[in-house]
Amino acid sequence: MFDKWDDRFMEMARLVSTWASCYKPDRKIGAVIVLDKRVMTTGYNGAPAGVKTCVERGECLRQKLGIASGTRHEVCYAVHAEQNAIIQAAKLGIRIDGATLYCTHQPCILCAKMIVNAGIRRVVYEEGYPDDFSREILAEGGVTVERYKRGE
Repeated sequence: MFDKWDDRFMEMARLVSTWASCYKPDRKIGAVIVLDKRVMTTGYNGAPAGVKTCVERGECLRQKLGIASGTRHEVCYAVHAEQNAIIQAAKLGIRIDGATLYCTHQPCILCAKMIVNAGIRRVVYEEGYPDDFSREILAEGGVTVERYKRGE
């Protein structure tokens, strides 16, 4: 099901995730947008430019407020990895229509909407996320979604 290119780009998404500035170690997310076997952009979750990160603040706002995973996405300093990768493409004038997005985690509903509107046609992710609505939107938007498993 997955080929050597999928393996390489997932490995790259994992590497990019190490750059994330999220305070919680299990929430470091990386994304890579690929078109025709070429990396177009990358993204990781972190605060907007010029805004203090959670690491710099020494706490996770969501954890502090007791917000459950998969809910109230707007209450967080971070821009999601998928969003940052799409924003980077827009900022730099890079075409991503028809691309594949490799991500360490399943996209949330906010990212799913952006993925559909950006014209991304395939999402490959490794870790699950409690957001069935995002999968519905991706499917209805014509995006192929595949859960990556090493060695398959």
